[in-house]
Order: sequence, then structure tokens, then C-alpha cells
Amino acid sequence: MRQSMPVLREPAVKRRGSRRLKMILLLLFIVVLSVLFFNSSISEVSTVTVSGQRFVSEDSIRKLSGISIGDAFFGFTERSIERKLRTSKSIEQATVTKVFPGEVRIRIQEFAAVGYELSPEGEIMAILSNGTSVPATNADFVVDKPLLSGWKKEDPIKTALSKQLALIPAQQLSDLSEIRPDPSNAYPDRIRIYTRTRFEVITAVSVLATKLDTLNAVTETQQPGKVTMLLADTYEPYLPESAENMETLEKESTQ
Repeated sequence: MRQSMPVLREPAVKRRGSRRLKMILLLLFIVVLSVLFFNSSISEVSTVTVSGQRFVSEDSIRKLSGISIGDAFFGFTERSIERKLRTSKSIEQATVTKVFPGEVRIRIQEFAAVGYELSPEGEIMAILSNGTSVPATNADFVVDKPLLSGWKKEDPIKTALSKQLALIPAQQLSDLSEIRPDPSNAYPDRIRIYTRTRFEVITAVSVLATKLDTLNAVTETQQPGKVTMLLADTYEPYLPESAENMETLEKESTQ
């Protein structure tokens, strides 16, 4: 018997040209869409919102960020803007969030205010925890922190003091009314503090953090007086008014 031979089929011709044409058309379509998108208003920054600031003005933050309405939304990254904002001496942290389409949100955290001072022009300045002084005219505030008076503009001891004041609890800090420099040979960083509870405190910036508990104990249990907290701690109450009068009369009678 004869065996039938299988019929060999010719291989199908691959239509490479049609597939390549489809790829080219797809790429052209993507390019056209990209051009239309990046030239439309949907790819631009439409709103920039700023929040969290207290002393730095919103306009200053916008200028520092370099973002303007109409800028390319994808022309910058959040991290690059955050780095720009942190170049400000008054800004501790900055968070930038992009919300498509077109919204940019800037959240600012400034260094905490630890005191106030008057500029030579009589302007109220806020002293931040890193020692930076900024105008306080843009903020609604109450003077619940000490006034630093008699300090030089770039005094490094004032900067160190600002960092120490940032460690003091808010309630105790609000009792400090005024802080003046009072240097001595032994303590170049010696300071004189006046409290709203009528205490006068002599201490030094370098030991202030370790003396806070002592100061708190004295002001809570003793009558107003003079407190010295340096190598040794001393407390001397003010003389009552009647005792002062008696002392004056005794001096007059002996003359």
C-alpha cells in the first residue's frame, strides 16, 4: 500500500510593515497628545496656597519658593521647593504637596518664638529659638514671652540664650518678663532676669537649663526677692516696706 505524503503548507508571510506602521501611528498619537497637554492650561499651576506661617509673610514665602501662577505643573519637584524654603533663617520645616490638576500646597513650620525685642527703629521683633530676629508686625500675638533688652544684634550669647529659652515650658517662660545681659569676669554669659511674679534672678546662660527646677521651686514657695543661681544658689527676700521705713528712720536718727 502506498502511504500518502502529508501536504506541506507554506509558512504565512509576516506582515512586518503593518505592525511597524501601527507603532509609528501610536507614537505620533502620543506625541500629539503630549504637545496638546503641555500647551493647555491643565498642565499649569493654577493655585498656590500657603499655611502655617506666623511671622513670615505669605508673599515672602511665595517669592522664596519661586512658584507663580501659570508655571509648568511638572516643571519642578516638591523636594526642590522645600530646599529653597528652608534657606530662610526663620523656617524650620517646609512641606510642599502637588495636587493635580494645578494646585500647589505649601505648609510652613517656623522656629518657635521664645522672646521679643525692640529694634533701634522701635519695631517689635520676635526672637526665634535659633536666635533669628524677625519683625512681629505680621502676627497677631500677645507678649507672653520675655523681652530681651540691652543685647547686641549679633551677640552669640543671645543665640545661645534663645536655644535655652526654647527648652523652658510655656507656663514658666510666660513668667519671665525681661532678660538683660549682665556679664562678669567669671561668667561672661551672666544674665539678669526679671519675672512677672516680682523676682530678680541672676544666673548664666550656660547653667540656666540645670537651674530651672530650683528657680521654679523658689518662685512657687517663697515671697518675691532676689535669687542668685550660679556656682551656688542663694535667695534673699525683698525687705518689707515697714522694715525699709524703720531702717531709714534709724539712719536718720544716728546722723
